Amino acid sequence: MDDRGTSNHSEVTDFILVGFRVRPELHILLFLLFLLVYGMILLGNVGMMTIIMTDPRLNTPMYFFLGNLSFIDLFYSSVIAPKAMINFWSESKSISFAGCVIQLFLFALFIVAEGFLLAAMAYDRFIAICNPLLYSVQMSTRLCIQLVAGSYFCGCISSVLQTSMTFTLSFCASHTIDHFYCDDRPLQRISCSDLYLHKIVSFFLCSIIILPTIIVIIVSYMYIVSTVLKIRSSEGCKKAFSTCSSHLGVVSVLYGAIVFMYVIPDRFPELSKVAALCYTLVTPMLNPLIYSLRNKDVKEALRKILGKKTFLFNSILTVT
Repeated sequence: MDDRGTSNHSEVTDFILVGFRVRPELHILLFLLFLLVYGMILLGNVGMMTIIMTDPRLNTPMYFFLGNLSFIDLFYSSVIAPKAMINFWSESKSISFAGCVIQLFLFALFIVAEGFLLAAMAYDRFIAICNPLLYSVQMSTRLCIQLVAGSYFCGCISSVLQTSMTFTLSFCASHTIDHFYCDDRPLQRISCSDLYLHKIVSFFLCSIIILPTIIVIIVSYMYIVSTVLKIRSSEGCKKAFSTCSSHLGVVSVLYGAIVFMYVIPDRFPELSKVAALCYTLVTPMLNPLIYSLRNKDVKEALRKILGKKTFLFNSILTVT
């Protein structure tokens, strides 16, 4: 069996991505839906990064983290969405072996980096609300860079381990992946290797990634809530909750979908695809909207940029 598995594994040149099991006529609708969502992801996240980089008032730790969050959302959604849209029109729905490896590696890298970045953002809010007088000292530029670099580093290490472990499996049963992108669990289903060690290592990776970040987020917000409840001013209390509610909403959607996808037993492939949509497309689309619509500084910066462009456009019309 091992020889056969190794032989078949070496002969794998591509995989078939099944995608969503719907009627063919619905593929056009799904393509348009993906196109709309991906367009909003590009517009929202590129716009958010542009606003943060061009407005000096947003040169703070919170917006430094937010700019990196937009970059991560833009990148890992771009790893998934274009190929998924192409496959709605493709009869073969194939992806090369190398393409599958790259897709899993990049997606794993950025989704793990986002988890650690969200924990860093929770810590930033904790310092800002619980120790405001020491905020500029404790959240120094050096520390912010270290937290972001550490997030990417953890994502890279985790991704190297996960990807190398996944693609050392033998795929002698089938080359058809019941998903819309290359992911660990769907690849496990088509492997004929013994998955016991693989699942143990995967569970260990999930534990050391999800548990510490969730603990940091929960503890940070326990202190934040405790501090906010002591604020006598209703305006101050409202401002503090408004600042944190956006972050909590993002964390809830992302972690809820990830826990369903990777922690709960894999018995419902179609529901897993819906959960995967939440963190591959829905969360990257909502993040810029949530953070911009609920943030006065971002809205003012956006008005300033749009005002300059309107003035420039009017000036050109006047000259011509």
